[in-house]
Amino acid sequence: MKSLSIGGLNIAVPIIQGGMGVGISLHRLSSAVAHEGGVGVISSAGLGLLYRHLSKDYLEASILGLREEIRKAREKTSGWIGVNIMVALSNFEDMVRTSIEEKVDMIISGAGLPLDLPKYLQKDSVTKLIPIVSSGRAAKILCDKWKNGFNYLPDAIVVEGPKAGGHLGFKANQIQDEKFQLEELIPEVVNEVAAFEKEYNQEIPVIAAGGIYTGEDIYNMIQLGAKGVQMGTQFVTTEECDASDEFKQTYITAKEEDVEIIVSPVGMPGRAIRNEFLDAVKRGDKKPINCPVKCIKTCNVETTPYCIINALMNAYKGKLQAGYAFAGSNAYRATHIRTVHEVMTQLQEEYQRAEAMHAMTTEEICVL
Repeated sequence: MKSLSIGGLNIAVPIIQGGMGVGISLHRLSSAVAHEGGVGVISSAGLGLLYRHLSKDYLEASILGLREEIRKAREKTSGWIGVNIMVALSNFEDMVRTSIEEKVDMIISGAGLPLDLPKYLQKDSVTKLIPIVSSGRAAKILCDKWKNGFNYLPDAIVVEGPKAGGHLGFKANQIQDEKFQLEELIPEVVNEVAAFEKEYNQEIPVIAAGGIYTGEDIYNMIQLGAKGVQMGTQFVTTEECDASDEFKQTYITAKEEDVEIIVSPVGMPGRAIRNEFLDAVKRGDKKPINCPVKCIKTCNVETTPYCIINALMNAYKGKLQAGYAFAGSNAYRATHIRTVHEVMTQLQEEYQRAEAMHAMTTEEICVL
């Protein structure tokens, strides 16, 4: 694989580990991926609950928890570390400011367009900014907004397709529509970004995300114009993943038909692994809601059937009877727990085989 350059940072292996909350990708997983030459990403979602032993105030605990996670990751690796921050978080600004103060290498932001993200940078800031989009139109709007408002262009852009895990930036009827699949979106965004690259003489690498599972998948995305990929599902079933063993086991025991689209309390479709908790929600059973803090801007506590942050926190801890696991479309393909090193090695070997196969003539392939 060719290395990936993001704002002058040279990433040896062009793989960004997706930020997965609540608690699925913290310092253990992110540092392990960074150590292998990729970008390890800490999820900022729900840290106020994970670190409530540091403060009873959710916002303060979130800040303290994020600082601790970044510092723990730094202690374990000298590789590249990022933080995933959802625009929909009620403490979005706190998480952004904290990440920049801690000089994290990059912020990756989605679940809404981060239209004002550059305003948080200071003159001495070193953090690179990477928005997540789901269309060429969104990429153009964001680049225009950042350049006109802050004289700043994205250091890279992640394009997330509808096969991703967790919350999806698509309407329900678009998820299976061929026009909205990642293979269609990548060339579209690459084309939009190329105009800004040419006009301002600045490289803006496009990163493909959503449903990428093998080295061959990575190779195919690169052929479409992407410079790298973001992957989450592959890293869940690793020894270093921060989730409980019970959470990881849901992936290993899942069948293809268990990976389903749900309606999230935050007002977006999401992809998760079916279980009794989700079946109960479908039947109309409401779960008791105790909301000490509104963690998501778009969540309506009065009408939602359950508290999503509590459900995801329970799943992270292994209490699947009171929660569920978000997952990408390929979660059912996991068969056992591996190390991050084994995953990264296999991905690179698969990529090399795909590249070699592509270089072969038709006659040579027929002989095989």
